[in-house]
Amino acid sequence: MATARALLELLRWHRPSGRLILLVPAGWALWLNPQAPPAAPLLGWIVLGGLAVSGAGCIANDLWDRRIDPLVERTRNRPLASGRVGLLTAVILLLACLLLALLVVLALPAPGRGLCLALAVATLPPVLLYPSAKRWFAFPQLVLAFCWGFAVLIPWAAASGSLAGGWPLVLVWFASLAWTFGFDTVYAMSDREDDRRLGVRSSALSLGAVAPAVVAICYGLAAAALAAAAWLQGLGGLGFWLCWAIAAAGMLREALQLGRLDLPRSAYGIHFSRQVQLGALLLLGLILARRG
Repeated sequence: MATARALLELLRWHRPSGRLILLVPAGWALWLNPQAPPAAPLLGWIVLGGLAVSGAGCIANDLWDRRIDPLVERTRNRPLASGRVGLLTAVILLLACLLLALLVVLALPAPGRGLCLALAVATLPPVLLYPSAKRWFAFPQLVLAFCWGFAVLIPWAAASGSLAGGWPLVLVWFASLAWTFGFDTVYAMSDREDDRRLGVRSSALSLGAVAPAVVAICYGLAAAALAAAAWLQGLGGLGFWLCWAIAAAGMLREALQLGRLDLPRSAYGIHFSRQVQLGALLLLGLILARRG
């Protein structure tokens, strides 16, 4: 029988960075929304829903890769790959996460509930199929970026009851896509040798030597789009621009570090964690702008 520790690892809840990095774009959307700041109950439902969806995505990923993960250094000790969690248990936990996500959507404010439900249903196919993309698409990280875009659309719809957000919504959605493609490309860099040997595709392999430059461009576009969205919403002030400048400079610095030839595998995981911190700093800037 699977232990509680093994189930937590299957959900990746033992590593908060991967959970928080999904909630950051949701926070951007909530504090850029005209209805900001969000009510505490709405914020709580969005956090719970994000945890449920990210858990479901992690389980789906491990189900798809249960025969590949044992052959990859970074993933060989995952619960399904190591046999600490059985296939049936994983499927049951996946269904439980999806049910929890559905219950969260049904608990959202009535004006946007129907739209949020439609968006949640539209999210399912890319979330569940993303793990297979590495088998047939040269840039599977684009599929994940598209999934991450729903972390902007659903909170926005829940807060305002519609997707009539104009350019600010388009820009924060684009910022989420660009940022996600960047950090997930970096995440794939640690597996390049294993992926090449197994015939698995990734943007890190497809981009080759220009991957660090593309990541830097993605981070620059994300920071610029978020700044433009804030400006169009009439947000600003010293607190926001200070947070924005530090975060934008930090993202570009981290991207440029990727060009070093002596980077150990652990450096890519550290980069991923730092993106959580820098994305959260951008969110803090938006929160300060709303209070200013």
